[in-house]
This record gives sequence, C-alpha cells and structure tokens, in this order.
Amino acid sequence: MQRGGNTRGREVGLTSVVLHPREQRRTTTKVGSKVEVKEKVLDEDDGYLDAEVDDEQQRLFSNLDVETLQHQPGSVLGSVSLVAGTTVGAGILALPAVTAGTGYLPSSAVILGCWAYSCVTGLLLAEVNLFLMCELGRGGVSMLSMAEDTFGGPGRILAGTTYVFLHYSLLVAYISRGGELISGIADFSPALASVAFGSLLGVTIYASNPSVLDRVNTALVGGVVLSFFGILAVAFGKFDASQLGHADVGRVMSCVPVVALSFVFHNIVPTVTSSLEGDRRKITTAIVAGTTIPLVMFLLWNAAILGYNLDGSDAADGSILDPLKVLEEDATVGTYIMSFSLLAVATSFIGFVLGLVDFIADGLNMPVNTKSLVPFSLTLVPPALFAVVYPDAFLSALEYAGTYGVLALFGVLPAAMAWKIRERKDLGVADVPSLVPGGVPMLVVVGGAALGVITQQTLINLGGTQF
Repeated sequence: MQRGGNTRGREVGLTSVVLHPREQRRTTTKVGSKVEVKEKVLDEDDGYLDAEVDDEQQRLFSNLDVETLQHQPGSVLGSVSLVAGTTVGAGILALPAVTAGTGYLPSSAVILGCWAYSCVTGLLLAEVNLFLMCELGRGGVSMLSMAEDTFGGPGRILAGTTYVFLHYSLLVAYISRGGELISGIADFSPALASVAFGSLLGVTIYASNPSVLDRVNTALVGGVVLSFFGILAVAFGKFDASQLGHADVGRVMSCVPVVALSFVFHNIVPTVTSSLEGDRRKITTAIVAGTTIPLVMFLLWNAAILGYNLDGSDAADGSILDPLKVLEEDATVGTYIMSFSLLAVATSFIGFVLGLVDFIADGLNMPVNTKSLVPFSLTLVPPALFAVVYPDAFLSALEYAGTYGVLALFGVLPAAMAWKIRERKDLGVADVPSLVPGGVPMLVVVGGAALGVITQQTLINLGGTQF
C-alpha cells in the first residue's frame, strides 16, 4: 500500500505483513499451519472496528520488488499457463509415433494414468517445497536444496546429476527441433537457426520481469491452442473411426516413457510455489488445471492423428508409419503443424530454462529468481553448443530422458522426499498439511511404479524380455 509515494512492509516469520494506514490496518500471526489475520477496518465515522479473518490458505510470504517494495504476487492464470506451456512440448510431437502401434484405447489409458501420476508427483514436490520454506524460513527452495535437505550429500549429488542431465537433454532437443523448424521457414542452416532460436528466447527470458514473461508465455500458449485446433479441424475432416479399433495391449508399456515425458512440468514446481507465495490452494489449482489442459489436448491429438485416413500410405514392408510425418506432407495441415510445433517447443523451452536457472543459482548460493548472467549462461550455452555439434541427438535424448531422467527424478525422488519430510512433521519440526492423501501406502505405490518402469525398460534396452 503506498503512502506519500512510499511503500512500507514488515516481515513476521515467513509472512509479510503490510500496514494499510487508510482503509485497514492488518496484523498477522502464524500458528502452526494456520494463519490468523486481524483487520481493523475503517468505518464511516473514521473509527476502527476489529474484524478477524480466519484464512488457512493465506500466502506464506509476499514477493516484493527490491527497489520499490511493492507487492508483486504471481497470478494463478500465469502459473497455470506456465505449467501447461512447460508440459506441452516436444513430447506431444513424439506421441503419435509411440501410440500408433498400441492403438487408441490402450494408449489413451496410458495418457490418463500418466496425467494422474504427474499430478500426484507434482503435488508431492510442492508439499516438500512448502515444508522446507517453513523450516528454512525463506522462499525459492530448489530441487537441489530439497534433495540435500532430505538425503544429505549423496541426495544432492544424485539429484543434481540427474536434474542437469535431464534438463540439458531436453534443452538440446528443444533447441535442435526449434532450429529445424526455423530453417524450414527461413533460408538458414540448421546450426545457425538453432543458435537464433536459443538466443532469441534466452534473451527474452533474461530481460523480462516475471509479469512480462507471464504475459509472453500466456500469449505463446494461446498460439499453441489456436494452431492445435487448426490441426484438429483438418485432421478430423479425414477422420476414420474404424482406425481407432486397433489395439495391441502387449505394447502398452513401450508408450510409458514418452508419455511420462510428455507430462513433465515438475522442474518449475519450485518456481510456481515461490511465485504464488506458498499459497497451497493456488498451487494445487495451478498444478491440476495446468496439467488438465495438456491432458485434453493429448487425448484429442491421439484421436485425430490415429484416426486420420492415410489413404493406404502404409510402409512397403508393412511397418507402422509415424502418422505425424504423413500429416506434415499435407499442404493444408502442414502450416498448422509447423506453427504448433514451434510454439509448443518455445513454451516448453521457457519453463525448462526457468527451472534450470533457479537450480543452478541455488547450487551457486545465489538468490533464486536472480538476473545474474552466470546461471543463465550455464543454462543456455552448453545445450546450444551440443545442439549445433550433434543435431541428430533429438530422439535419443527424449528416449533416455523419459526413462532415466523423468521417472527417477520426478517419480522415485518426490515419493522418497515426501516420506522423509512427513517423518519430520510427525516429530513436530513443522506443521504443513499434506497435499497428497493416502499416507505411506500411496508413497510406496508412486515410487514403486516408477522403479518398475525403469527396471522393465532397462531389461529391454539390455536385450532382456519385456514383462
């Protein structure tokens, strides 16, 4: 609240208390996980009336501009767009290739299952993040800090290595794919186009404040949605429902790594919890709503692409073609696919850059949400160089990232960390309500499912038998 051109705030624990000298005066106290707010509201006679407001969902802290001290809260819509945009990336472009052999109904069941799993593991990460915010007395606790605080040095090393590998792999994939798309539009070499793609988006992310970046990302997500429905309109024009009858349940597990990768947004969970100031209700809304948008898109995409009448375009040897490759050659829908692919990769690129910048900054003992050039350079330069030198690493990066990066880092680890912090909550270290019900059995199912898929895929990669 401004008064005479100045804004004054006071910090009480993790809750920022702003004094409102005119309309109301507010004092805030935090008892366990419950925040009680007492407001003195100005009445018509300029007298103050005490009014208690019991708000269990109040933010844990306030994001203030360091220069003006003005309150700069993140918006739920911006966080939903960030989660949705991060999720809708290169994974959706690979979905038709892995679901075509399985069939529509079995692969749609996998999509629904992976969506539910991503919601649960995302909420588990948010729960751990909120607990450590309360315990450490600060916001912006990254994945690295979460792993170290729960499992010590070994946890920090394992999580850090896996996290950086996953992010670099996906950033290489996004820069390579973005460069390929740009080179198809403009008369650039793929290497130069990749550098241009990474540089343009990197500078935009670095130079934009959170509110501007929110608007940019929201606009890009809007473009993704529009081009997506353009693709659906054309694809459903040649829709053949009989082609959705194919089902090969034996190939279901082969879809899981790529589908699981398609639902990854977990790297920006610390960013979302920090942006929404620790408000559990808003964080839950952002995660569930932000992943529901891709869920609907994936199911429609799966139906439209798998049901597209290929007019006998099967491969000569009888193998299954990637339906998306066929559609890319269509003069009518090809433009929509180009636009959708470029925008989807751009939105996902923004989310992964933000997550890795915060992660590196935390590892260097720098403030999260920093504008320092060092973490931005360490985030962008290595994958850009790799994408230029090895432009064909796209598919292999996605495959291994899905199995060993996503399921280990965002499947096994969230369940294990939640187990540890819930043990500490039982000791009265901090009272932060769980965001995922089910207790220990739920954590065992979550972690065990990821370990099972990793084991199964490892046996296949080593030449073993699928089970």
